[in-house]
Amino acid sequence: MTIAAPPTRRNIAYQGFHLPADQTAGTGDGLHTTDRGLILRSADRPVSRGSWTSPPVRVGFGVTDVVPSWTADTPDGCWIEVELRGWHGEAPSTGWYLLARWAANDRTVRRASVSGQRDGDARVDTDTLVVTGATVTGWQARVTLCRPDGSPAAPVLRSVGAVAAGHAPAEAAGEPGPEEGREPAVGAGRGTVLDVPGYSQRLHAGQHPQWGGGGDSWCSPTCTSMVLAYWGAEPTPERYAWVDPPGPRPVVVHAARHCYDHAYAGAGNWPFNTAYAGLHGVDAFVTRLRSLAEAEAFIAAGIPLIVSAAFRAGEVPGLPYDTRGHLMVLIGFTADGDPVLNDPYAPDDDTVRRTVPRQRFEPAWQRGSGGVTYVLRPASVPLPPPPAQANW
Repeated sequence: MTIAAPPTRRNIAYQGFHLPADQTAGTGDGLHTTDRGLILRSADRPVSRGSWTSPPVRVGFGVTDVVPSWTADTPDGCWIEVELRGWHGEAPSTGWYLLARWAANDRTVRRASVSGQRDGDARVDTDTLVVTGATVTGWQARVTLCRPDGSPAAPVLRSVGAVAAGHAPAEAAGEPGPEEGREPAVGAGRGTVLDVPGYSQRLHAGQHPQWGGGGDSWCSPTCTSMVLAYWGAEPTPERYAWVDPPGPRPVVVHAARHCYDHAYAGAGNWPFNTAYAGLHGVDAFVTRLRSLAEAEAFIAAGIPLIVSAAFRAGEVPGLPYDTRGHLMVLIGFTADGDPVLNDPYAPDDDTVRRTVPRQRFEPAWQRGSGGVTYVLRPASVPLPPPPAQANW
């Protein structure tokens, strides 16, 4: 088999806002500041909606797509709505698009992406705003906090951000762009393998099919559960005591239910997984990395990554199946630089850990998803220094 050429480098930029620290960068309406984040303001009359709008984030290159992510708390009956719009120069270049109606649980509000949004400027593809006709060199986010009229409960917004991707630097259009991202020094994480527990999604095959068909499709929440366990941040047993029968690992069933997108009909919505992780005391966001060299910097910092790849059986030795999109945990690198993965699509926990060839896996990740990566870590654990064109 011919070895694929190295993936084409893309322009990628991530910007996140942590609240309330960054609230003055944007504008709020109907919200109150607490040490936990932004909450709906109390008033003589019940306030059912309030919003925070980020400042325009100018990335300096022609944008092809934007993926948002957020962390929030939503008591029963409450939810948030997350919107994006494109920006160019000094003005919006698209209208607003609704990316999610999200709630931490599904007892009263069904979390869902919003399909069917398409015009001459852009379209919504589940968790991604895809630019089709507009000139977009930046983005703006708006998050609306919602509760039933008269309810004493209120949602809290703790963070919101987005990763924008665009053309390769030689093709960049629009406003002048920043310096192309510099990769960290090669070898930063080589020889380091983090002690992330291995969970097999296939132990749950056929179970609870109402959440995306059961365990065979639960790669994303299984990975999210592995990384939460690594950080000692798994939900407590009373949180998943509802799982009946408990099966081999009820915490994974719990994650699948609480990551489930009722419109997409699956548990693989990228920001729904990071939002679920954010309920457990970790900072969590979706970004794109340009290479395994960038990923090595996270491993060196002690931070495992959840990565999305696509490949055919035999294309990546050690991963003997076809997938149009599959999530795995990157837990480290051999001394020679080959990735070490926790692949949840293993028959059992003992075979989850797999080492794969670097030159085969990197294109499967970069071309399969554009380098999509979930970053989950306690706020006390610093991120590695970002490259010049910051994507974290």
